[in-house]
Amino acid sequence: MSLRKVVRQSKFRHVFGQPVKTEQCYDDIRVSRVTWDSTFCAVNPAFVAIIVEASGGGAFLVLPLNKTGRIDKSYPTVCGHTGPVLDIDWCPHNDHIIASGSEDCTVMVWQIPENGLKEPLTEPVVALEGHSKRVGIVSWHPTARNVLLSAGCDNVVLIWNVGTAEELYRLEGLHPDLIYSVSWSRDGSRFCTACKDKSVRVIDPRRGTVVAEKERAHEGARPMRAIFLADGKIFTTGFSRMSERQLALWDTENLEEPMGLQELDSSNGALLPFYDPDTNVVYVCGKGDSSIRYFEITEEPPYIHFLNTFTSKEPQRGMGWMPKRGLDVSKCEIARFYKLHERKCEPIIMTVPRK
Repeated sequence: MSLRKVVRQSKFRHVFGQPVKTEQCYDDIRVSRVTWDSTFCAVNPAFVAIIVEASGGGAFLVLPLNKTGRIDKSYPTVCGHTGPVLDIDWCPHNDHIIASGSEDCTVMVWQIPENGLKEPLTEPVVALEGHSKRVGIVSWHPTARNVLLSAGCDNVVLIWNVGTAEELYRLEGLHPDLIYSVSWSRDGSRFCTACKDKSVRVIDPRRGTVVAEKERAHEGARPMRAIFLADGKIFTTGFSRMSERQLALWDTENLEEPMGLQELDSSNGALLPFYDPDTNVVYVCGKGDSSIRYFEITEEPPYIHFLNTFTSKEPQRGMGWMPKRGLDVSKCEIARFYKLHERKCEPIIMTVPRK
């Protein structure tokens, strides 16, 4: 009889987070107060973009990564929308292209100049109009160039060809209620959505059909989110009937029962999951929490393994997540977050200590 290993082996058990020094933060930024569960921040290896308060319309800041310290009130913004901006997303194929969705029912795609903005940017490269209500989600296709997905409060998902500004696919009637989150699979052949009717759906955009659906993935009425993992499984965050926050892992081939389900605590903020496909670690940041929890997803039960929690003093309003190619791997960095406070943005670096 072999003795069962009491401690599971993991390379990432000792991952620890560290906020950068004060002078490396971005200070004096008036972060947006819109009541919408988006991350409010998007990062790539060249720029950090943050949705900010704006009078008479919607705007977001785009700062070169090295422009730290206090940001002047007169610093130029991207301000072409006539309503508040709800979501922004950098193009994975071009670090100077960013898309934004807004309450004015439009999606706009912007080209950011080489060294950042010198004057306010009001003219988008292309404006995409097709939604009848505000657009709360924009997401670029992970592998195909110039393909952008947008989802609005009209419960419609549109997939655009940005190069020609035309609708490729219009997916209507698949969602009876508000769409909370959309996530592409790794190869971009499908995407999964979390909807207000408590269902998680896997959709094939070319056929315009729901391939798999799980009703009542989380029993609670509060917003839930779903993301695709690298091996095609789906990770969801939501609330139980008793309003406790939950995490679950689902196999798309069989959505009857979750592969793993964990209850965290009973706080109000929606949980934003960020997934790193190379290390199979999921980071979960609650809105209004002051902590980031991280979990490792493995092949053997119980599938979701809690690793650790990074805690800080102040609650987060939103969170940006740096893609892998923007990290400093020589310092064993495996993830970097950009945490939004009331008035500033603070990078948090996650490293694996090496002997």
